[in-house]
Parts: sequence; C-alpha cells; structure tokens
Amino acid sequence: MKPVLLIDFGSTYTKVTAADVDAPRLLGTANSYTTIETDINDGLADALRKLEAQTGKLDFCARYACSSAAGGLRMLASGLVPELTAEAAKTASLGAGAKVLKTYSFKLNEDDADEIKALNPDIFLLVGGTDGGNTETIIHNAKVIAEIGGDYPVILAGNRNAARTCAKILEGREVHITENVMPSFNVLNTEPVQKEIREVFLNRIIQAKGLSKAAELISGILMPTPSAVMTAIKLLAEGTETQKGIGDLVAVDVGGATTDVYSVAEGLPDDPRTALRGIPEPYIKRTVEGDIGMRYSIRGIVDAAGLKKVAAIAELSEERLDAIVDLFATHTDMLPYDDESQRADEALASMAVRVAMTRHAGRLSEIFGLGGLQLIQTGKNLLNVDQFIVTGGSLIHTEHTGRIASYGFFDPEDPGSLKPKKCNVLVDRSYIIAAMGLLSRYYPDAALTILKEELVKDDGTK
Repeated sequence: MKPVLLIDFGSTYTKVTAADVDAPRLLGTANSYTTIETDINDGLADALRKLEAQTGKLDFCARYACSSAAGGLRMLASGLVPELTAEAAKTASLGAGAKVLKTYSFKLNEDDADEIKALNPDIFLLVGGTDGGNTETIIHNAKVIAEIGGDYPVILAGNRNAARTCAKILEGREVHITENVMPSFNVLNTEPVQKEIREVFLNRIIQAKGLSKAAELISGILMPTPSAVMTAIKLLAEGTETQKGIGDLVAVDVGGATTDVYSVAEGLPDDPRTALRGIPEPYIKRTVEGDIGMRYSIRGIVDAAGLKKVAAIAELSEERLDAIVDLFATHTDMLPYDDESQRADEALASMAVRVAMTRHAGRLSEIFGLGGLQLIQTGKNLLNVDQFIVTGGSLIHTEHTGRIASYGFFDPEDPGSLKPKKCNVLVDRSYIIAAMGLLSRYYPDAALTILKEELVKDDGTK
C-alpha cells in the first residue's frame, strides 16, 4: 500500500482524504472546522484524528493540499471593453481558480479607486487593448492603481506595447508581466496569465492566508481549491494516456456562499448556419455565482428564482418558506431539522442549480436581418452534453439528488437556453473531486480510477 494524504483548507471546513495510489482506492475521508483565526494546524489535526479513526495509522508517502481558506483567492480585474478584454480577464481569472470580486471596464475613476482600496484584493489583474492597439486606458489604470497603494501583486496581461510603461509606473510594487490575455480581436490567450496567477498564489498568497503554518506537515499547497476541482473535471472528461475519460460533461458545486459550474465541451452550434457572437468560449469553462449559495447567499436564490416559485417546489406557503430562509441565513451552520426545512433546502438547491446553469450555458436567439431569419448563439452550447456531475452538501446528503440536478437541464419554458437536454447524473458522495484534482498532478491514473469508482449514479450504483 502507498497512501497519500490530500488536504483541502476550505473557508469553513478542512477536508482530508486518504488514497492508496498503489492499488488505487479511497481509504477514508474526514473534516473539521478550519481554524484560520487561531492556528490552521488545529483544525487540520482534528480532521486527521477523525481520519485515523477510520483508516488506522498510515505512513503517508506524500501530503498535498489546496486552499480556499479566508475567502479564497480574491481578485479584481480591469480591462478595456466590457464584452472583450474585461470579459477575457474574468474568464482567465476564474479558470485559474480565483474568486473574481469585480471587473472594471474603460478608465478607472475616483469611485472605482475608492472601491478597489476598500476591497483590498489578493491580486489585481490589469489588462486592456490588443497587441498594437489601445495603450491609453491600461496606462491610465496603472497610474490609478499606483496611487491607491496597497501591497497586493499586480499582474499585467494587456497590450504588450504598454507593459513596460505600466511596470515603471507601478515600480515599488510586486508586478508580474505575462502575455496579453487577448492579443488580437476575439482571440483568447488565457493559459499564460492563469499560470502566473497560480505562481503568485503559491509564492505569496499562502503566506498571507496563514497557511504557511501547515508547511511542515505537507509536501506543498499546490493550487486554489477551484483550480483543483477544474483539474479533476478535465481529467474525468479527457482521461489519461492509458485510461479513457467519460467525455463531455458539466459539473455543478452548490456551496454555502457560491455556486460554481464547470463545463468541458467545445460548445459549438449544432446548426452550421448559426452565427456565433461574443468572445470565444473556453473548452474548459468555470463560472462562479457569488450571489447564489445555500446559506451565506441564500437570499440570492430567492431573489433570482422568486419566493413563489421556490415555495411551490417545496410545497410550503410563502410565509413559511420565508421564515425558514431567514433561519438558514442567520444560522449558516444549520442543517435541515424537519420535513419542512428539508423540503425547503431541496427546493432552494434546485433553484440554485437552475439559475447557475442558466447563467453558465449559452443562448440561442432568432433575429430578422436583410437575409431573413438568422440564428445567433452567444455562449456555450451544452445541449448534447450527457454527463452531469454534482457535488456540495445540499446535493450529496439527500435522496433526491437526481431530481435537484434535473433543474439544470433544458427547460421547454426557456427554449433559448442551451442547457443539456438529458444527462446521466453522477454524485460526488464522498466529496473527493478537489482531492483527486490534487492527486492527479502526480498520480493521474490513480486519481481517474478512484473518480470513476467513487462517483455514484443517481440510482445508487457506480
């Protein structure tokens, strides 16, 4: 046996997973409250005690960790045009596992500067202009960031003709120059900036989060937790050199504060006559709905879906549902405590899935032009994706996971939304997706084998 320890320092819970990479299998999982306000090692030690009670004492050959503790990797980004470079900056940041607090377009003004100072991000991503294009905006924004001050790193990923000028303006700050995220019109180049974001995370952010306290216990904090999840999702879809993956998929993670959606698919139109509009969609895409969550952002679900709709699904009066929502919002650690609160929890999760999937998927619209009727696709076409992965406490700790997940499928009442038509639902009952993303960096075949074994079909089979 060759056991490896995988650790996820979450904002609320520290989760530990033990896996045998010799004869690939899951050995055990446990969690404990993340004690970042005191010593993060306390919560980790408690989780490890729980794990050892399941597995017995293990001599781990390696210990790897990811983290979203203390709010995750908090980023701000500014670009030129909202639909182009600003959107490209957001796409790159999300793909690197960051939590994008806000993106700014055009020239930053005094109100923007005050807001940036108050938000005090972990990293600021400064982009704008294609190579050889506009330099005025990114140079202006560099001056604003310089005047604001702060000790957070700035990553420059805009017009290469302005990069050195911006770096000189920001002299005295930690500045990283990388390739333009949009070097030419409608061409995305996200990998270089994503790599830079991860490097900054490794070299600096873990110190700011206090995670260096755990350094002596682990081989290394490799990446932000969402990046680990994305790595696992990609592995599951594509496979390895020796194992096939399961193909195109969508994954939804409904959390207490946010709902994350991942898709692995080209997402091109089914009809070749359909015209694409907007920036190209990444093959592996992540979106984060910061206003949709099961506790901290529970009111966002009600605001987006409507109290009447959620109450109808829960088969509760609007007044009763509203009271339960208030209770969950006030007591964010509270679990469903009776039949009514369980129905409310599942209805809220259903709407979180629907809203997040509708925002993630593309749309098909009809317009009449000089040539007659035209079809326009914006975003990603997921109609033909047939694998739907779900994780998050509200989905894995219920008997009605499939029913909740189905709210993320195509809805005849909203025919323009390009959500999947019908899917095979796979449930992350053991909550190991992030852990397998970590493991895959060194043992991809073992990670894929365990994922395939542990993801449970909605009917209870594997």
